[in-house]
Amino acid sequence: MDSSAQKFYPVHGFDSREHLETYLSNKPDMVFGEDTIKFPMEFLYHLFSEGHIKGDILIDISFGSYIHHLYTASGYFKQILVLKVSEQCIMEVNKWINTRTGAFDWSHVMPYIKCLEGNSDQCQDKDMTLKTAITKIMKCDIDNENLTDPEVLPPADCVISTAFLDFISKDQDDYINNFRKVVKLLKPEGTLILFGILNSTYMMVGQDKIHVFRYDEKFARKVLTDEGFVIDHCAVHKKTADSDLMDYEALMFITAHRE
Repeated sequence: MDSSAQKFYPVHGFDSREHLETYLSNKPDMVFGEDTIKFPMEFLYHLFSEGHIKGDILIDISFGSYIHHLYTASGYFKQILVLKVSEQCIMEVNKWINTRTGAFDWSHVMPYIKCLEGNSDQCQDKDMTLKTAITKIMKCDIDNENLTDPEVLPPADCVISTAFLDFISKDQDDYINNFRKVVKLLKPEGTLILFGILNSTYMMVGQDKIHVFRYDEKFARKVLTDEGFVIDHCAVHKKTADSDLMDYEALMFITAHRE
């Protein structure tokens, strides 16, 4: 399939349940657990457990219907606001929050939490803690300077963006413009946590080939510094999944704050 056949996430959407089943489930043939589940959860656990990043509001603006990366974060913020481009992704997260029939089952991530936190009793409460912390799930429009126009959200103590910019950006200029919109959600003294997929061009979801903007660590670092951010920490995780479903070289987490 050539690049002209690729679908652009903000325009064409994708099957969010198929995406979860392919990349984040506990199916025997799901080869991405180390990269998409374990690495992000470990990074965020160690980050938040240091106790420096906390506050009233966390805004999560992430690709797809991810929520597992928020389990640890839910213990450090009074409320979490979740922004999604796709109505289908909003419906998927709402089904999980409201424990509706057919909601995606995230119970397979609990062993990771137990391994990190070492308390099985607390792990049993993680679902409810996160569901209670998420006070709003709303649609965002990447064509607007204010992503949630006409509603203006209170500025966040922390913004987590998980692979969001990778799927909504067509080129370098587009990525920079979208980055500027995302960081407008952040308090001047707030923390940005940016997750990226390095040197990737596509992701398969069912029969759909979804466009991914290709960039490297050097480009990501330059965008942050050019936009006035100081990088506090950067972790790069070389891919462990060998699959034609997605081409990527590594995954990257960056935490940063404005000077």
